[in-house]
Amino acid sequence: MEFNKQAGQASRILLILAIVVLVAAIIVYLVMKMATPPAPPPVPTTPEVPLPVYEQPLGEIRFVFISALDKGSVLRASQITNKQYSTYSNLKDYVIENTGAKFIQVTLGAQKIGLLNIEQNSWDIENIVDSDGRNFVPLSGYEVTPWLPNPDLCGELLKPAFNPTPCTKIYEVSKESKGLKIRVRTGKENKANNLSSGKIDSYLLDLIVK
Repeated sequence: MEFNKQAGQASRILLILAIVVLVAAIIVYLVMKMATPPAPPPVPTTPEVPLPVYEQPLGEIRFVFISALDKGSVLRASQITNKQYSTYSNLKDYVIENTGAKFIQVTLGAQKIGLLNIEQNSWDIENIVDSDGRNFVPLSGYEVTPWLPNPDLCGELLKPAFNPTPCTKIYEVSKESKGLKIRVRTGKENKANNLSSGKIDSYLLDLIVK
């Protein structure tokens, strides 16, 4: 009986010690949790917006944005820039029949950044492209010629260290279009025969339309 009594007391002591250890462990855990600073809230991530690009080298030609002018739905006879037509009294305003469109006149420059000339017809500016991927081709023909520079310097021979050679074109663009860019292009290795055969390097420059 005495042995059983001692064994029972030992069991109770072990149980009490286990409870004490468990309580102590809980207290230590709670103290450590209270002492640990809370994790900082997650920083919201926003998609990185690419910066606009207004100049870009392609081979040894540096293309640079100069201007983009919103002409509205009318090219006015009073604003003709081609002196060859400036004395024609019978010229009239050129009006867009589609009321959802507008004229945009774009001027870009092309500059030789190497040591040798870039041959004629080895570069050009092409379509305007909006944020939805719609393409707007440059207008050509008698209707817009009076409002384009004379001589036309698009694709002109480029000489080293000269100021950028301007190239101006007029486009009919949807009034709903946003995020307008313009494609510049040159033949591979800045060669005219590569441009004419479709072997090209190209880039989309951003436009600031005023």
